[in-house]
Amino acid sequence: MSITIQKNGTLEYLIAEGIAVPHAFTTRLGGVSTGQFASLNIGLHSGEKAENVAKNLQILADELGFDPKKLICTRQTHSDIVRAVTAADYLGLDHHDYPECDALVTAQPGVALKVFTADCTPILLYDPVTGAVGAAHAGWRGTAADIAGKTVRAMEAHFGAKPGDIRAAIGPNIGMCCFETDADVPEAMLAALGETARKHIRTKNEKYYVNLKAINAEFLRRAGVTHIEISDACTKCQNQRFWSHRITGAKRGSQGAIIVCKGVSP
Repeated sequence: MSITIQKNGTLEYLIAEGIAVPHAFTTRLGGVSTGQFASLNIGLHSGEKAENVAKNLQILADELGFDPKKLICTRQTHSDIVRAVTAADYLGLDHHDYPECDALVTAQPGVALKVFTADCTPILLYDPVTGAVGAAHAGWRGTAADIAGKTVRAMEAHFGAKPGDIRAAIGPNIGMCCFETDADVPEAMLAALGETARKHIRTKNEKYYVNLKAINAEFLRRAGVTHIEISDACTKCQNQRFWSHRITGAKRGSQGAIIVCKGVSP
């Protein structure tokens, strides 16, 4: 199984073959936003018009088949906080209005979950037995804090999901090729994972290069997940398809990941 690009007109997004409910790792292509936000911006940042974000989310809602008024957002702070939500937790399209968290889980049919990224790692989770789904934003701090594993454990605690049943997909982020860091990032990974992390860290010219996709996959495996699909896309290398904070800073829109809960299939 693999993560593949889907196209519908100008709209482009990625899906994981192992996740059998509507979902998407979005790109910057296929929306109505203009300028630095062009074109499928799904977040309210740096002066973007709310009506453009609403139209972009409607494009995705029409494509994936969900109600935008049941799309729950994260207010991301690079934390390890996971929230269990229902449709009653909808507070609008502005993520600033939501409680702090970097991951969401639900088992209520019709509810959709959304996380934002622009180099950080998006992770989607689906349990075909309970119907529960999860979405996580893993920056390097969240990665080191095991937000991936904590999201799995939240699905287990709230909905009875068994980790061995869960399908996980790790979407586009800044790849090891481009994620140049100082010593603080590899030190955090080694503190969290021990020597297991070392094989996902390279050094060059007194700088470090860290494979966040692989490290998140290690945390998922430690949580008991065995079905893991990983995108090979780098947001910095492919900055015409994705926004990259490393390239534009805050003068950009956001892509992200959305997953829709469909409940248990009959």
